[in-house]
Amino acid sequence: MPMKYKFNILAALKEKGYTSNKLRNEKILSESTMQKFRTGEIVSTENITRLCRLLDCQPGDILEYVPGEKD
Repeated sequence: MPMKYKFNILAALKEKGYTSNKLRNEKILSESTMQKFRTGEIVSTENITRLCRLLDCQPGDILEYVPGEKD
């Protein structure tokens, strides 16, 4: 996949006070979305937007393009 996360998303959320339980219980992120973060799968733009709001950052701070990687 030519796109990847620049850092551990769940660890960054935890630093901001968002535990897995809080994310699930308050319906901030679904379990399937959190599993995608664990496995490095790219999530929807809606979820990237939500991450930007939670982490106070831009999409480019979260994702990077890796040339030459398999589509």
